[in-house]
Amino acid sequence: MSPELISILVLVVVFVIATTRSVNMGALAFAAAFAVGELVADLDADGIFAGFPGDLFVVLVGVTYLFAIARANGTTDWLVHASIRLVRGRVALIPWVMFAITGALTAIGAVSPAAVAIVAPIALSFAARYGISPLLMGAMVVHGAQGGGFSPISIYGTIVNGIVEREHLPGNEVFLFLASLIVNLVIAGVMFVLFGGLKLWAQGAVPLDEAAGSGGAPDKRDTPDDGTGTAPAPSSGAAPSSGSGSGPATAVAVRTEAPGTTRLTPARIATLTALVALVVAVLAFDLDAGLTSITLAVILSAAWPEDSRRAVGQIAWSTVLLICGVLTYVGVLEEIGTIKWAGEGVGGIGVPLLAAVLLCYIGAIVSAFASSVGIMGALIPLAVPFLAQGEIGAVGMVAALAVSATVVDVSPFSTNGALVLAAAPDVDRERFFRQLMIYGGIVVAVVPAVVWLVLVVPGFG
Repeated sequence: MSPELISILVLVVVFVIATTRSVNMGALAFAAAFAVGELVADLDADGIFAGFPGDLFVVLVGVTYLFAIARANGTTDWLVHASIRLVRGRVALIPWVMFAITGALTAIGAVSPAAVAIVAPIALSFAARYGISPLLMGAMVVHGAQGGGFSPISIYGTIVNGIVEREHLPGNEVFLFLASLIVNLVIAGVMFVLFGGLKLWAQGAVPLDEAAGSGGAPDKRDTPDDGTGTAPAPSSGAAPSSGSGSGPATAVAVRTEAPGTTRLTPARIATLTALVALVVAVLAFDLDAGLTSITLAVILSAAWPEDSRRAVGQIAWSTVLLICGVLTYVGVLEEIGTIKWAGEGVGGIGVPLLAAVLLCYIGAIVSAFASSVGIMGALIPLAVPFLAQGEIGAVGMVAALAVSATVVDVSPFSTNGALVLAAAPDVDRERFFRQLMIYGGIVVAVVPAVVWLVLVVPGFG
C-alpha cells in the first residue's frame, strides 16, 4: 500500500473515531501526524511541526479570549436585549433579531457553538411563549451564526483565509463572507415563509419588560460537546445536557436574567469599544487580528480583573486544539506528497465541474456528523492541486466548500443542532429531533448543488 493511500486512510479513521467516540479530532490528528510522520514519511519532530499553524493559533486564542471577556461582563446579554428593544418586541421580527444577534456574535469572533449556546435558550423560550415554530426559531439561530461566520475577523473566516494564504491560492475575504451570509439569509427567508413567519405579524408586540427577562443561557457544566472532545464555553445559566447525536436531548430549564442585564456599565462600554476597535484595526489598518484581540483583552482584564478572571479558561481551547492538530497533519500530508496525489486523482475524473460538486457533497455529508472546522481544514488543502489546474475558479470553489461544510450544522448530530434541540422547552423532543434530522438531510441534499451552481460554475476567481 502506498504512503499516500495510508495517510488518507488514517485521516478517514481520525474522522470516524472523532465522530463516534467524541474524541477531540485535533488530538487525534496530532497523534496521526506523529505516527504517519515517523513510521511512513520518516520525518523527525521538526518536520512534523513544520505544519503547525502558529498564526492561526494566535488568532483563535486572541479572538475567543476577547469574546470570553465580553460574555463574562454581560456585554453579550446587553446586545441581545438591546436588539429586542430595537424592534419594540414585535413577535414577527424576533426570529430575525435572533438571526442577526448570532450572526453579529460570530462575525466579531465568537465560536459558532458558543454564539448558539448564548442565543438559543433565549430564542427557543420566546418561541414556546409566543407560538413560534421551534424549528423555525432554531434554524434562524443556527443560520444566523453561520451567516456571520466567515467575516474577516471571525473564527471560520480567519481559518479559511489563513489556509488559502498558506496554500498560495487566490482569495477574497469579502466574497467568502458575503457568499455565506447570502446563502444563510436566503435559507432563513425560505424557512420564515414556510413555517408560519407571515402569520406572526398578527400577534403584535411583546411587552419590553417581559422580553428583557425571558432569556437564559446554558450552564457550561451541561453544554453539549462540540464533537471535539470538550464543550464550547457558553455563558452562565441553566441547561441540562443534550445528546451528541445518537438520540434526542433532555429538556432545558430557562432562567430569568439577573437585574442589570440591560444596563450599560463602564466595563460593557469599554468592551463594545474594544470590539469596534478590533474591526477597525483589522479592516482599516490591516493589523493582525490575533495580536490585536489579545492586546485589547489584556487591557480589559487589567481594568476589570474580576470580570475577566475566568476568561482564559473559556477560550475555545477545543477548537484551537482541533484546527492546529488537523493542519499539522495536513502538513505531514504535504510532506508525503498526498496532497498532490489526491488532487491529481480528483482532477483525473476528467470533468472538473463534476469533481467540484463531489468535493462539496463530501464536505457537507462529513460535516453533518463531524467537525465543520476539521473538514474545512482537510478539504481545502486536498483541493489545491485540483484548483491549480486553473479550470475551476479558486475563490468560488473555496467559498462553495466553506458554505457546504458549515450550512449543514442544523443537523441534530452537529453541535449547533444539538444545542437547539437541548434548548427547546415544552416540545415533543422525539418529534423535534426528527424534524431537525429531516431538515438537516434536506440541507445536505440541496445546498451543495446550489452553491456549486451559483459559485463554482460561473468560475469566480
